[in-house]
Amino acid sequence: MTETNSGERKILVEEVDTVETPPKSRVEEAPRQRDYLDGFLAQKPAEVPAGEPGGNLYDAIIDALKEIYDPEIPVNIYDLGLVYGVDVTEDGHAVVTMTLTTPHCPVAESMPGEVELRVGAVPGVGDAQVNLVWDPPWDPQKMSDEAKLELGML
Repeated sequence: MTETNSGERKILVEEVDTVETPPKSRVEEAPRQRDYLDGFLAQKPAEVPAGEPGGNLYDAIIDALKEIYDPEIPVNIYDLGLVYGVDVTEDGHAVVTMTLTTPHCPVAESMPGEVELRVGAVPGVGDAQVNLVWDPPWDPQKMSDEAKLELGML
């Protein structure tokens, strides 16, 4: 575009008869690199230790905890969010850190004992221990989506 002295703008047009075709790109025949997925797909899944999340013993303990229900709420204690942690040592010692909905819960004296008995009965668990904690306090946000759905909170 050009501008004249009077401020007009003019578009310059150039007419051509033919346009040279650009050369096509050529790929040199180089040896193809190994596909990065070949090694990935050939790998076997890593062995998960039994006491780690995803391990057989850990999963069996979680299943046992899901069989224990709060007597006032029709939801198991795991989905209710009362279980804060499960630690399993190599020799099968299981420690469950949990809380209750309130310190004045009617099962405050019996629930930790029931958890200890159920976890101790899981095959492979040598010793079970329950640590009852009040900090952080339990609140409904700790519940799983399944528990919230069951209680009509979703």
